[in-house]
Amino acid sequence: MPRPTAAQLAYGSATVVVSTLAMLLLSQTRSGIGVAIITLAALALGILVSLSVPLPKQASASAPASRPATPAAQTRPAERPAQPVHH
Repeated sequence: MPRPTAAQLAYGSATVVVSTLAMLLLSQTRSGIGVAIITLAALALGILVSLSVPLPKQASASAPASRPATPAAQTRPAERPAQPVHH
């Protein structure tokens, strides 16, 4: 499993903090079970947001997989048009 990027950590953490505060203020709950449910919901939302942040593209992923790799020794240079010889 790849490590999370800085953007994923930042977006996920910000989502958890902001959504927890918003839900606590809007629900005005005072019970421990209510706070626990809101905290778990905010954590799940933060994980969802952090996983939805696009990952940076890898160099190997940019090459098409359907194109066969040819060694450099087998490739031919581009043919040049014949140029007239001046004497």
